[in-house]
Amino acid sequence: MPNRRIKCYYKYYLLILWFLLSLSITTAQEKNVGEAKAMLIHRIDSILNSQVNDNKIPGAVIEIKKNGEVIYKQAYGYAQKFNYAHEPLAVPEKMTTDHMFDLASLTKVVGTTTSVMLLVDRGLVNINDPVSKYVKAFGSPDKAAITIRHLLTHTAGLYEWYPMYYRASNKKETFKLIGELPLAFPVGAERKYSDLGFTILGEIVEVVSGQSLDQFEEQNIFIPLGMKNTMYNPLKKSNDFKIAATSFGNPYEYRMVHDPALGFQFKEIKPGQWNGWRHYILRGEVNDGNAWYAEGGVAGAAGIFSTVDDLQKLVDMLMNKGKVGDRQFISENTINAFLTKDKFSNGLGWMMDPANSFMKDAPEGTFAHTGFTGTSITVVPSQKLSIILLINRQQMGLTGGKDYYNVNAIRGQVFKAVEGWGK
Repeated sequence: MPNRRIKCYYKYYLLILWFLLSLSITTAQEKNVGEAKAMLIHRIDSILNSQVNDNKIPGAVIEIKKNGEVIYKQAYGYAQKFNYAHEPLAVPEKMTTDHMFDLASLTKVVGTTTSVMLLVDRGLVNINDPVSKYVKAFGSPDKAAITIRHLLTHTAGLYEWYPMYYRASNKKETFKLIGELPLAFPVGAERKYSDLGFTILGEIVEVVSGQSLDQFEEQNIFIPLGMKNTMYNPLKKSNDFKIAATSFGNPYEYRMVHDPALGFQFKEIKPGQWNGWRHYILRGEVNDGNAWYAEGGVAGAAGIFSTVDDLQKLVDMLMNKGKVGDRQFISENTINAFLTKDKFSNGLGWMMDPANSFMKDAPEGTFAHTGFTGTSITVVPSQKLSIILLINRQQMGLTGGKDYYNVNAIRGQVFKAVEGWGK
């Protein structure tokens, strides 16, 4: 009897010891994770605060998500720091995580690429269809070989940029003009990033859906995904939105037209023949000149405004292979097709080439995109990681009167700090 009691006590002792040991290990692991997270946050804060304090950028918002958990979300600096005379505001507006940003070229992936995904998924479009099936002007001998895939991968041979507003004043005229312009490069031969190609993709969405681009995206992407603060032309809906200010009119595009050194001279464009430039701080009006002056603020290449939380909802859908909760929003096959590298190491719409400076040496399968205003999204599916970094860099004005501050170094530093964390 005593031996049995001793064995019983010993068994309980071992159970208690095992429990205490497990608790100790778990506590140590949680402590290590907590310390690592604190170090990551300190590093991110250091990078972004130093840029704000050194007057390199006015402000920024970041959201980092890993394994389904938001690791960090924070705002820095100011949503507006200067007036049109480039004088510091007496009371600059503080940036918040609720501020909307002009997404610039993130419009290409958030709006246009996702729209084409939906049309493909519904069997209404095939990415290998010739563009001429939907846009008659592309039936000309030089453009007949161009497919939707070429437009999505920037290999259609179209001009990289063209001041549409010099020859077009609305969407219909813009589409017609692009159809009439000659090609600048052989079809399919090389990747030449082109706003014109995504403008035509916007036209295809409208032709196939029978809706305007903004209506289609609102009803089929933004509302279904709960992206309540994502839209074109936000000032037409409300003056109460918090919106980060961007540029002092369009000084860089003015330079693109007037300065031959930038390589955007066209014999039919005389710089002085059009003078509709904006002369005020842009806030709630898309910075992109073609989108604003020639397309009423709604374009396949630019025009969407959004918040970091709304963008995270779209990113989550892509990270989850098209699923939103229990619902398959876009099929996994379509997601995989768009996020498979082509011969130029990029996906359909999305950038995937790890040679890009802002995601240098990224793990295989990483996809990302940037916007001219300073916005960016980077997603690392293999690590269940996403980084959304929104910077209103244009509020600082042109450096030396020539260029906007290049934020790729910031993006790269943030990416290196976050990538691999918590593996």
